[in-house]
Amino acid sequence: MIIDILTIFPSMVAGPITESIIGKAVTRELIDIRIINIRDYAVGPHRTTDDRPFGGGSGMVMKPEPLMAAIGDVRKNDPAARVILLSPQGRLFDQGIALELSRLSHICLVCGRYEGVDERIRDHYVDDEISIGDYVLTGGELPALVIVDAVARLLPGVLGSNESLTEESFITGLLEYPHYTRPEIFENHRVPDILLSGNHGAIRRWRRQQALLRTWERRPDLLKKNDLSLEDEELLAEAVSTKEMRKAGN
Repeated sequence: MIIDILTIFPSMVAGPITESIIGKAVTRELIDIRIINIRDYAVGPHRTTDDRPFGGGSGMVMKPEPLMAAIGDVRKNDPAARVILLSPQGRLFDQGIALELSRLSHICLVCGRYEGVDERIRDHYVDDEISIGDYVLTGGELPALVIVDAVARLLPGVLGSNESLTEESFITGLLEYPHYTRPEIFENHRVPDILLSGNHGAIRRWRRQQALLRTWERRPDLLKKNDLSLEDEELLAEAVSTKEMRKAGN
């Protein structure tokens, strides 16, 4: 998969893509991440990429010419590339969109800045707009890195274990169950006995029940979207009842 990142601050994204799982995927050529400096497409001695907005107002707006030229170069090399503007007005990014993008061969992430980009870029030169949340950032570089991370780990071979991918939060529609590792006792807190039992069937049941309970407690909205089986409903009811009994006992 190819991911192009169009930005006026290449150093903001250059470091993170060389680290951890993403860096290993790049080294193994499972993903090709290319950073494109929008300033390289600007004209004039100062390589200006922004200007004052027509009609007045505060802030600056990214000029259309450099963006159009940079996007044009991407499309010239691959007309099938999906060009995505990172914008607070876009679709709210989630695991479903990450999966959707992971099935493409080439995406191009355009990092906005200042008050945004000239509206003509949005209207005529991008295919999609994506937001990572309802809050204000200084630019699209951090959202681009979030999308790169979420998409890359869905690509074949990037993660060491396919099982770990399928059990993650939002893949199953539930939050993940609790995880524990050595030592068995830490600060007088013990690992749940079930995890030391060696009974893999009982462990799977416990983990499913804990995922249901954690989602019910922290993200009940996810349960409403989930078509729970009768067994899931029974597991959740049992877990909730047990938790309430323990609270009453205290």
